[in-house]
Amino acid sequence: MDQLSVLRTSTLQSVLEKELEKAVVSGQIAPGARVNENALAGQFGVSRGPVREALRALEAAGLVYSIPNRGFFVRRLDLMEAAHIYDVRAALFGLAGETLARNASDAVLSELDRHLAAMDEAARARDFDAYYPLNLSFHRYIIEATGNPVLANHYLDLVKQMHLFRARSLGPGGGLSVSNAEHREMVEAVARRDPAAAREAFAHHVIRAKRRLLAAEEKEKSLPRVD
Repeated sequence: MDQLSVLRTSTLQSVLEKELEKAVVSGQIAPGARVNENALAGQFGVSRGPVREALRALEAAGLVYSIPNRGFFVRRLDLMEAAHIYDVRAALFGLAGETLARNASDAVLSELDRHLAAMDEAARARDFDAYYPLNLSFHRYIIEATGNPVLANHYLDLVKQMHLFRARSLGPGGGLSVSNAEHREMVEAVARRDPAAAREAFAHHVIRAKRRLLAAEEKEKSLPRVD
């Protein structure tokens, strides 16, 4: 295979992975649903081979799973699995905070402040639809600013798995303002160049989000059902 063919194959693979990931993470393909490889191949104008390779990449990232002779299915997380993912994320995010406190430039601190200001505005307006993507962007910026690609890859894979759970954990009970107050504690620890305080603030932020999720799930279970 010549270099141009390799490049085309690699680019197609990357595009397919991103589009399929978007469909899974957004809920367009629902948790537990079987992925229709033939329909996707037709949609993208490719054979089933590239679609299957893209799905294997999503399987490695924990977003789908395969059953022999049946195909690929979107992974459905139960609450215990979600809680375990939060615990691992807390450890990774704590490391990110410690790393930033040691290495963050003034430009990084300015960008973190800009994110905080934008989220403050959305929180005051109680605008979840505005706050949520800003929150995702803030966390992604932090992870990428560490300059540690291994940390970034592992953390972002976990975020993809927890996307729908985390959306619920920010919702009622003043969650937006509470969440951004925690963000401010994190940034202040980084600005003080205090690695231990930053590690604690960053890890506790994820653990508190886990507690909000568990509380929201418990509240949902206690509501009367209307059939």
